[in-house]
Amino acid sequence: MSNEAPNQARVIPLRPQSVRPGTARPVSERPATAPPGEPADRQTREPLWRDLVGDVLRRERLAQERTLKDVSDAARISMPYLSEVERGRKEASSEVLAAAAHALGLGLGDLLSLAQGELTRHSARSRRAVPGSPYNGMCLAA
Repeated sequence: MSNEAPNQARVIPLRPQSVRPGTARPVSERPATAPPGEPADRQTREPLWRDLVGDVLRRERLAQERTLKDVSDAARISMPYLSEVERGRKEASSEVLAAAAHALGLGLGDLLSLAQGELTRHSARSRRAVPGSPYNGMCLAA
């Protein structure tokens, strides 16, 4: 028999607990508010479209030195909802995106083009920085 108490199980981790850079807590101890399945480091994954669009909206609003309330009033969108869109928490409809873009003096095409540029830059960075790749993105064809 074993020396362990009868109603206690021994837990053996399947993989070692790694620690995120800049923190003392293991990755497995992430706060419960983190969405399930979201990687620990947002920089390592391909960005979602809603993240890119939200970043562009926020950057444009801040560049114009406008408040969230000012833009939400002009776009006729609730301030909490626009905040969620800017943070990439909500997948906004094309009507909402067009209203937010027009409130910032942009067309919907301008907003989407800026977001597409961000995606292109991110893709180029991630292709360049593939660790262990012997070719570093270069390929010769004969």
